[in-house]
This record gives sequence, structure tokens and C-alpha cells, in this order.
Amino acid sequence: MTEADDTAPGPPPAPVLEVTGLHRAFGATQAVDDVSFTLPAKGSLGVVGESGSGKTTTARIIAGLERADAGRVLVRGRDRARLGRGRAARLRRARDVQMVFQDPYSSLDPRVPVGAALRETVRLHFPDVDTRRRAAELLDQVGLGAREASALPRQLSGGQRQRVAIARALAVEPAVLILDEAVAALDVSVQAQIINLLADIRQQTGVACLFITHDLGVVRAVTEDAVVLRKGRIVERGPTAQLLSEPQHPYTRLLLASLPRPGWEPERIGAARRALDA
Repeated sequence: MTEADDTAPGPPPAPVLEVTGLHRAFGATQAVDDVSFTLPAKGSLGVVGESGSGKTTTARIIAGLERADAGRVLVRGRDRARLGRGRAARLRRARDVQMVFQDPYSSLDPRVPVGAALRETVRLHFPDVDTRRRAAELLDQVGLGAREASALPRQLSGGQRQRVAIARALAVEPAVLILDEAVAALDVSVQAQIINLLADIRQQTGVACLFITHDLGVVRAVTEDAVVLRKGRIVERGPTAQLLSEPQHPYTRLLLASLPRPGWEPERIGAARRALDA
């Protein structure tokens, strides 16, 4: 074997998530219109767009919270629509994909201490595991400890609750973690902490992350690749750094121009948006 053969790259890893031809309509509104993309194992993909672009509906279809009118979602090569029904199928779907929402408080039981909630999640998916030890490990992984374990969700800050939501998602050891505007409601300094935490978690666990966001700063910080959605359709895709530095589609350029900066003129942005919609 030659030296060149030793250093030749191998085949790319199979994608952990494959989304093909998704469609979803609500009445006369086509919320998701022929959306396709892949997410490689251990990868990080941003799905970017304004409110109403279809990004959250796409995420909810992938997570199994919405039904697609057409298209397929494969995780680890398995079609999620063909997993069947019943408890085993529900657990399998949960093990494949977990979702962290913008408002973690609504997804946490206000009556249950967070440590107990984590233990119950672990017990459902891994009944032979020491749930108390595993819950403590998960809290430690997201920078929380025994004090937070005994607290109710309302006794924690927004950033702490988001850490709990991430820990609970990780408890099932998912292949894909969807983060739907997961830092949008947090202060800037707390956003930075959660972003750094997610980078550490990706490195430690190898979980693939799908970031649903309107915030191009978040996309720049946490993703390798991105797709841009407008009115349910992908209008641009590519490596994040290239997409943000050399945008090709007028809508992507408009999103970048909409970021407040010195000399920013919102009136001009509004005129450009109206021209794009015309």
C-alpha cells in the first residue's frame, strides 16, 4: 500500500437523519413544501428562517409530533412512519429523536422535582440502570447538582430549566437532538453558556444536533452546515461559514442585512422584504 493510499479519505459516514420530500399543509397554506436534507452522524445542522418559514413544523414532523402529508424521515436508516404503534414503538421513536423547546417550563411537570423526573425517564428506557446514579450523572453533565435535583422547575432560573430539559433529552441517549429556538428566550450571557454546553455535549456523546432558529448568530456559533427556509421551501443550503459569508439567495442576504448593526436602516430592510414578496 502506498503512502497516498494510507492517507486517502474513507467513504463519508452514513447520515443519521435523512429527510426526503416533506410536505405539510394546513388548509390552503403549504407550511412545508418539498423539504429534503441529511444530518451526518455527530454533525450539526442549522435550519434557519423567520416566523412562518416552516422550520418548526419540519422539526415537529421529524420528532413525530406532526404528521407529514408526504415524504419520509429516516433515523439510523429506519423509516419513522413504519415503526408501528404501541409502547415499544413509542420508546423506539423517543430513543431516535429528542426535542428541546424554547420554553422548557411547559415541558416539565411543575409538581415533580427535576431529579425525580430524570430518574423516571431513565427507568422507562433503561430499567436495569441505577436511576439515581444516572440522574446525578446527567445533571452533572449539564452543570447542575444535588441542589437543583431536589428543586421544582419553578424554583430554577430559565437557564437552569433549559439545562434540565437538555439533561432529560440526553437521558434516552438519542441519535438526534433537535433544539427548537432553545436559547431564544435566554439572556445573552446565558445563551453563550448553553451554546458552550451543547458544544461540550456533542463532543462527549457524539449526538447529532439539529438547530431550529431565526438567529444567525446561533447558527454561526454551533453548526457546520445550514439550510435556509422561506415559505416552507429550502432556498439555500451549504456549509454555515460559506452560507453566511457569501449568501447566494436574496432571502439569505435579507436575513443577514436584518441583523442590527451601526448604520442599520430598518426602513430599507422593510422595502427589500416587500420587493422580495412581490
